[in-house]
Amino acid sequence: MSTRTVFGACPHDCPDTCALQVTVENEKVIKVQGRTEHPSTHGALCTKVSRYPERTYHAERLLHPLKRVSRKTEPPVFVRVSWAEALADIAARLKAIAARDPQRIQPYSYAGTMGLIQGEAMAGRLWNALGAARLDRTICASAGVAALNATYGQRLGMHTRHFAGAKLIIIWGSNSIASNLHFWTYANQAKRDGAKLICIDPRKTETADKCHQHIAVLPGTDGALALGLMHELIAHGWLDQDYIDRHVDGWAELRAKALAWPPERVAEVCGISADEVRGLARDYGTTSPAAIRMNYGLQRVRGGGNAVRLVALLPCLTGAWRHASGGVLLSSSGWFAPFKNPALERPDLLAGRTPRMVNMSTIGDALLKAEPPIEALVVYNSNPVAVAPESPKVVKGFQREDLFTVVLEHFMTDTADLADYVLPATTQLEHLDVHTSYGHTDVLFNHPAIAPLGEAKPNTQIFRELAAAMGLTDPAFHDSDEQLAAQAFTADIDLGLLRTQGWQSLPIPEAPFADGGFHTPNGRAQAAGADYLPNYESAASAPELAARYPLAMISPPARNFLNSSFVNVKSLRDIEGEPVIEMHADDAAARGLLDGARVAAFNDRGRYVATLKVSPRARPGVVNGLGVWWRKLGAAGTNVNEVTHQRLTDMGNAPAFYDCLVQVELA
Repeated sequence: MSTRTVFGACPHDCPDTCALQVTVENEKVIKVQGRTEHPSTHGALCTKVSRYPERTYHAERLLHPLKRVSRKTEPPVFVRVSWAEALADIAARLKAIAARDPQRIQPYSYAGTMGLIQGEAMAGRLWNALGAARLDRTICASAGVAALNATYGQRLGMHTRHFAGAKLIIIWGSNSIASNLHFWTYANQAKRDGAKLICIDPRKTETADKCHQHIAVLPGTDGALALGLMHELIAHGWLDQDYIDRHVDGWAELRAKALAWPPERVAEVCGISADEVRGLARDYGTTSPAAIRMNYGLQRVRGGGNAVRLVALLPCLTGAWRHASGGVLLSSSGWFAPFKNPALERPDLLAGRTPRMVNMSTIGDALLKAEPPIEALVVYNSNPVAVAPESPKVVKGFQREDLFTVVLEHFMTDTADLADYVLPATTQLEHLDVHTSYGHTDVLFNHPAIAPLGEAKPNTQIFRELAAAMGLTDPAFHDSDEQLAAQAFTADIDLGLLRTQGWQSLPIPEAPFADGGFHTPNGRAQAAGADYLPNYESAASAPELAARYPLAMISPPARNFLNSSFVNVKSLRDIEGEPVIEMHADDAAARGLLDGARVAAFNDRGRYVATLKVSPRARPGVVNGLGVWWRKLGAAGTNVNEVTHQRLTDMGNAPAFYDCLVQVELA
């Protein structure tokens, strides 16, 4: 019996980016654990990733290229083909389109892997060489990214580990126990040491259960609450005026806006009490060090970017940045910018061309309306038919018989079901990669633990072979994964250390903004322009719509899935149960709906059928459609994105998933 241990990194869209220890026995992975030596991972993994062998060896794993032989409006029928046949046909089709107009070729990818190599390194080279359309990758975080860039000049924040030393932690728009487990470890340590934990979230999450206080704001009103806190900080003199004077631009404008938001006005807009506003402001203004952990929930509404800006400015007003355990964290990804090689995807291959940009969040409209039309779509590291908003349009677009679609995948997802070709890709256990993080400041290395199963190939190899089949001869397409890893970072990252230890920490000050020094042109935080914006769909902004569809719907992630990944892992799906819509007892009673009933949430865009769960996790006036289930595993072949819309946020052109009005009735 041969047993060995391989070091790796979790590839999934999670701020924790865990260091993995993979046990291989007789060339089969038998266990995936978190590495105890890695400071952030400290030996713990979430339930999802700890079951990675089940996902890799899944009975439905794609192991051979498949070609569609049915119409796209019919149940999918595929036949197995060779790699040579698939690549030759795909190359011929793409070459013919590129000869007419390469911008009619549309890549579509996101965070199915967060790795720099299997993500965009070789794929980006191909699209640049062809002059294919660009993809505006907005679907998760771009509103918050734009907000932090506008406020602090980069996506920067405090160290996660320093939350352990805070005396007050506000967890804002994050179900950390489910989606940021290792942050929760530090928050829990602070709680044991006497810190107060407050959760701000429309839903009473598992995290809210463990906090001292839960403030259940209405979706999209976080910016109003932030202005209300500022009002109270000003009114009671809970300000660090020296920090403001030296390190903040636009304070006079922001101060005037905040003074227009007394607690009573905030309470009316947010659906909470004025005392909750006052109490939260008192806690924040009089407790030091105070830390805020934002997540991306609060930016998935029309005014999401402005909301992030306003919350991010709070530690400037109190001087919380002076302390290592004070400040705010939404994303740490900006810390990696000076270390990443901007030429990894070889933008020089564009040769001066400027192809059109298509927003991934409006792919439904783009597939149906773009001029010139999208003729070919290549999808990898994503499942847009399940995850993109307003899915009736997305499905209709993918069903176009004149659209040539290629999907790189591990499983037959909703998107793969509508492809012309499905190409089997490797999982993280079968390929090499390097990773940054958006929750800590370590670079990680992933060694392949086993050889690719079946005929699966790494994304990089698929794009290399496709480039060769298309007759592209630039040396950029001959770089191996090892060479790509060596090119991914500047000389400040020690690749030898990465290989042997598995990670390298970036050299970042413990309290990075104790004396200002933000990454803006003048080093000062920028407060001008930040303001509250109501939702597109709310009683305040659209009263006629709200009269027909009076319930706000949010679609936070189900605890045992990660976006649409892991939905087909049976042990995890068994834990999750079935698609549910959570509703407060008062709202259910008003509609004569009973717990366990089959109900439909609907609006002018579509109808989503699920099982009703009458639950205190839902606040009055809000229903929670936990996602993101694969459509074909849903009750009626749909998921919650049947009712979401494609309108974009105020900043960053991001989707407003949680800005959605519905009515609910018996199905």
